[in-house]
Amino acid sequence: MRLLEPSHIGRSTMNAVTEKNTIRTITTHYIDGAFVESHGREVMDVIKPTNRKVIAKATLGDEEDTRREIAAAKRAFTSFSHTTREERSRYLRQLHKAVSARIDDLTAAMVEEYGGVARFARLIVESGVNAFAAAESALQQLPLRESWGKTTVTLEPVGVAGLITAWNANALFICLKLASAVAAGCTVVIKPSEMSPLQTRVMVEALNAAELPKGVFNVVTGLGTVVGAELVRNPDVAKISFTGSVAVGEAIMRDAAATMKRITLELGGKSPTILLDDAALDKAIPAALTLAFLNSGQACAAGTRLLVPRSRLDEVKRAIRDEMRAFTVGDPADPNIMVGPMVSQKQYEHVESYIRKGIEEGAEVLVGGEGHPKGLEAGFFVKPTVFVNVKNDMTIAQEEIFGPVLSVIVYDSEDEAIRIANDSKFGLHSAVFGTDIQRARRVASQLRAGRVVINNMTDDPQAPWGGFKYSGVGREYGKYGIEAFLEPKAILE
Repeated sequence: MRLLEPSHIGRSTMNAVTEKNTIRTITTHYIDGAFVESHGREVMDVIKPTNRKVIAKATLGDEEDTRREIAAAKRAFTSFSHTTREERSRYLRQLHKAVSARIDDLTAAMVEEYGGVARFARLIVESGVNAFAAAESALQQLPLRESWGKTTVTLEPVGVAGLITAWNANALFICLKLASAVAAGCTVVIKPSEMSPLQTRVMVEALNAAELPKGVFNVVTGLGTVVGAELVRNPDVAKISFTGSVAVGEAIMRDAAATMKRITLELGGKSPTILLDDAALDKAIPAALTLAFLNSGQACAAGTRLLVPRSRLDEVKRAIRDEMRAFTVGDPADPNIMVGPMVSQKQYEHVESYIRKGIEEGAEVLVGGEGHPKGLEAGFFVKPTVFVNVKNDMTIAQEEIFGPVLSVIVYDSEDEAIRIANDSKFGLHSAVFGTDIQRARRVASQLRAGRVVINNMTDDPQAPWGGFKYSGVGREYGKYGIEAFLEPKAILE
């Protein structure tokens, strides 16, 4: 793995990442333009999800580390907030170039540390890299100043921004949030998931190579209850952008109110995929299963509810059985593998508990079921599972499982399909498959979700990303993501 070759590790971090008996050690954070030793002393083991072996030890930051990074970002904000559109565009290009040079390393780190399947891990990393180019493009189109009569309105950076990211797409989340913040003229303090220190180290090395002014971005890896909590309560942090669970998002919203922070929350989903009665199953079923099991099911946008016309249930079941042969489970480094392990023992047990719950509540296992796939007992692997005879009020149809578990739900009319799709506390992502495009668009327009795709899994880096209801607050990507880091100010003569 190239992650540890000396030619791919910056000189400033050679003492921070070492290898001894194949166990690497990370002891520093990135504050004010330099790698500095952690003030916090708690050490966490990094467990490889394919075999449960310790592959690294990371020293976690504490409140003092966090206050140091906030202070650095506050100092840098004084000048960075006054940069021009052209200067910010140049910084975004520098970031794009620097992170692009480490795509292979970032992908390899995600495969090893997180267990992301290689084919999907690379797409995640590339999406993160492309976020810088997309933000530059959006910045060029964004009106930062408007005037009418004797009134002038300017969009100004909100201040120091705390970026708190999740473990399932580390590179993407860091790049996406950082790109929007830099485009807006904000300085940032980043708290990546403590479960992603190896990926974070490669990312920070890449960001460091972009040579941004000192203090514009700072990174401290630590626990949410320690580093994250300090970011949320510290009055010098003006905004929090968070990706993660509903429970943590609720806590952030509540605690951030004490200092009137602006917030963006992306909290997950229980996304429906609607097969209309004229859907072409040879295309729709492979796409629907890919939506359900992308990133091994550990994805907020995963289409984990498949809504099927009752009249076509039997042929859908046959198509699922046939297509599931392609969704192989195994070593995520193998490019032919579609589903890798869960990220941790805790997540493995979490998913298994939902599979048991589905059986207990009367759903029928069409494919998969409890336990490890044969021959993969050493890691955190689960069987990709498809349930049929699922009612939408069952636990497996209402709660986010965050694993490769799909619920097939039947409906009898188009209106019922829309009602079932919207009968969820989540509203992040949805999909509609049907031959009649006008009809599919009509259905899509009635779904309470932040993004709906029709007949494919397309993406648009300028389209807003975020959710209705418990899927979060605010939007990311494109001009919508940049605007989340800006405040309008009016000057009247």
